[in-house]
Amino acid sequence: MLSTTPDNIGRLFVIGYKGERVPDSFLDLVRKRRLGGVILFEDNCRSYQSVSKSISAIKRQYTDSPPLIAIDQEGGRVSRFRGAPAEIKAPAEYGRFMAIESYSEDYSRALVYMESVGINLNLAPVADLSLNPANSCLDGRCFGAEPSDVIPFVQMSIRLARRHGLLSCVKHFPGLGAASVDPHHAVATADYDLNTWSGREMRPFEAAVTSGVGLIMTTHLMLPAIDDTIVTGSSRIIDQLLRSMLAFEGPVITDDLCMEGAGELGDIGERTIKAFLAGHDLLLFGQDTKRAVEAMDAFAAAVERGDIPAERLRRSLERIASIKCLLGNKVIL
Repeated sequence: MLSTTPDNIGRLFVIGYKGERVPDSFLDLVRKRRLGGVILFEDNCRSYQSVSKSISAIKRQYTDSPPLIAIDQEGGRVSRFRGAPAEIKAPAEYGRFMAIESYSEDYSRALVYMESVGINLNLAPVADLSLNPANSCLDGRCFGAEPSDVIPFVQMSIRLARRHGLLSCVKHFPGLGAASVDPHHAVATADYDLNTWSGREMRPFEAAVTSGVGLIMTTHLMLPAIDDTIVTGSSRIIDQLLRSMLAFEGPVITDDLCMEGAGELGDIGERTIKAFLAGHDLLLFGQDTKRAVEAMDAFAAAVERGDIPAERLRRSLERIASIKCLLGNKVIL
């Protein structure tokens, strides 16, 4: 059984850094806080040699549990690696013609590249439906507007990733496509109710779960017909929709908690604690290391005060440990 001492709290956090070369100060943070993972952005991925060297340096800081090395390589405008073979077309381009074979070939090449530099988690595929033309956040990022259009690509993405030794993280649960506001800038809102969701947004996520997806990411979305708090802080949405209705047993990860859309939950420490208590297992931050450390300190203080139950902490640590056991295992699904 995993210890719930403060030494293990860092395992719940996935944090990024700025620049092509990983800073020594960040490596110190990784080692001292025992971070659960690191997320890479485009400025970290300028060349094969530099990112491979940075990932190797990060991994050397670990003596036991391997880190998650995550990236958003969806294709199109959300591509941290640019150029062939890792950059592929936008999901909407494949979905427009239901070009599943072309997608399979292109995404396979990208996965081979990612695995070769040391990445083990792609924060993809996007399972959202393209429902609102005003949704600039998802422009080009959805495979289609109908579940039947999106599901084959979601299933293929998960199978291919496992075949090449990577985990997939489907997003943005429970479905961002009907919203218009970008959660990077403010809390998004969608008006669908539970009945609509179960026949529409739910279906690609359900397909992802049955296909063996490793992780699921939520986002900073308000669904007033379902709950009166944003998804990031909603235990009802995570417990009822994700854990019960979809029977998902793996780790749930937040969207970037530094986004303005998460501000509904309070300062960076408050939103981190509330997101965890709502049912998230992994807490994601972008490249603002200072705020991430502030969040970790606030979280550790909450654990010390007893505001975060030890059993709740243990369940998340066990989910994370279980998913890490799959890292590097290539499975034909």
